[in-house]
Amino acid sequence: MEASVSLRVRTIRATGRAVAAAVALTLSLALAPAVSAAPAAARQAAPGDEIPLGAGYMGVGYTEDGEAFRPDTRQLRLGAEGVASPLATQLPGIDVSHYQGSINWASVKSAGIQFAYIKATESTTYTDPQFSTNYTNAHTRKVIRGAYHFARPNLSSGAAQANYFVAHGGAWSRDNLTLPGMLDLEAGCYGLSTSAMRTWITDFYNTYKAKTTRDVVIYTSPSWWNTCTGSWGGMSAKSPLFVAHWTTAASPSIPAGFPYWTFWQYSSTGSVSGISGAVDRDRFSGSAARLLALANNTA
Repeated sequence: MEASVSLRVRTIRATGRAVAAAVALTLSLALAPAVSAAPAAARQAAPGDEIPLGAGYMGVGYTEDGEAFRPDTRQLRLGAEGVASPLATQLPGIDVSHYQGSINWASVKSAGIQFAYIKATESTTYTDPQFSTNYTNAHTRKVIRGAYHFARPNLSSGAAQANYFVAHGGAWSRDNLTLPGMLDLEAGCYGLSTSAMRTWITDFYNTYKAKTTRDVVIYTSPSWWNTCTGSWGGMSAKSPLFVAHWTTAASPSIPAGFPYWTFWQYSSTGSVSGISGAVDRDRFSGSAARLLALANNTA
């Protein structure tokens, strides 16, 4: 998300449709308070197949999900939450990719972060260059972590991408520190109908489940899910929901078809000791014991 109106000069394209979109973006940003920008290398990302391969990360498509679901850009308390804060009862976590650069996981652990989702793959050809380092070092510092796959439904089948994900970091083991893999669904519908998108997700889920024995976690926003799957309820009994809703509210909005959330990405402008620059801030809805139970498949 870019908070500077001057972005208009760099983003307006030559087509009439793009000019109109840029003007709409400029007006919406002019009405919103300033917030920290996304990593510079990712600012040119756009919905669907316009995102360069490898540029996807959790939240990159959030502001493209539709006008009906805009992030709350009010100033957030991003440090340690006070006892009066509704967030104080939810375990703090983060999600990262190579855009965060080198991470000091010892400092992250000392800062009280209980879990992390780490980008592993996209499509069937891309592995995040920092994944191996992040995944290994988080494990060494006893941060409960999981891998995630940025979905590219326009490039290959759900089964093919699940196989690639499992083979390149998305597998699971019962070691007290590994969460089930997560499927990142955002940034437009990729030209698929709602029925085709449901099929794609089901194929990814079934393949991942067969390979790992685990139910894949689904990350999405209400607008993306409701639009691209038609408010489908077919995954709610299978997959824990990781919902994107940047807000200061005590709880997030959730997609139709899901009765509750398990993880919540509540900010894209957080700061954590051991990480240079902004990082997504997340919450787990239960206790430390429940998080461990999810990791070990004993919930």
